[in-house]
Amino acid sequence: MKIENLTLTNFNGRKFNIHTYTLEKNPQLVEKVKPLIIVIPGGSFDHLSKREGEPVALAYLSHGYNAVVMDYNLVQDPGTIYPDAGLDVLTTVKYYRDNAKKYDIDPDKIITIGFSAGGHVASSANYMANSEEFAEKYDYNSKEVLPNKTILGYPLINIDQLGFAMPEGAEKELPSDAKLRDTARGVTSKTPATFIFQAWDDPIVLISNSIEYIRALYANQVKCEAHLFTKGGHGFSLARPEVVEEGREYQDNPHDAKWFNLSLEWLKEELN
Repeated sequence: MKIENLTLTNFNGRKFNIHTYTLEKNPQLVEKVKPLIIVIPGGSFDHLSKREGEPVALAYLSHGYNAVVMDYNLVQDPGTIYPDAGLDVLTTVKYYRDNAKKYDIDPDKIITIGFSAGGHVASSANYMANSEEFAEKYDYNSKEVLPNKTILGYPLINIDQLGFAMPEGAEKELPSDAKLRDTARGVTSKTPATFIFQAWDDPIVLISNSIEYIRALYANQVKCEAHLFTKGGHGFSLARPEVVEEGREYQDNPHDAKWFNLSLEWLKEELN
């Protein structure tokens, strides 16, 4: 495995970092090129959750994917979160499409996976990729920047559907675009097929977020597979012992952990 840290410049001229995990070439394998998964961690827009970054990338890597963990624009960075966070995703997709041979990836098998706030970034990026207004303003082509599939883990979709009150002064950091505030409004027939998982008892990002997005996908005839687990709370990542934080033993949840293998089965079917 080769690990590489890169700095890219997004369509708005802002620099951001990505961390790549690439399997070594093996000419004896049947599949000569690999799918790529772009991991977008959560973290309430003020940090990036390590539990939703490298562990997730390595989990997919062990199943034949090349992977990248993406750092995106946070509230303490210069400028505003959006449009830059979404543009970071689109720039990353284009970079790997343009360099598919270099990284031994299939340019038609690029998947984004976003957790919590990262789910908002991933779903925002899909809206922005298909928006003629954003494409014209930032000079990109939808075919170059739109991922082929998307996975959303306990995703923030609608900023107004949180399980707690926003801190005072936070409103100025939030986007005014209605389709960025509520990314379900940005779903179209061109939105990538989507896999969603969340716990019903999530106290942070209310389950209504996933339900609203599923309904938007259905209304636009976009394929979706969804797994809504009874228990699990918020932020369980892979739901395995190695990603459990101190005092949060609930994060070790073998039942919720099934989302990962289910996503592999879904991707195998969707990408073939």
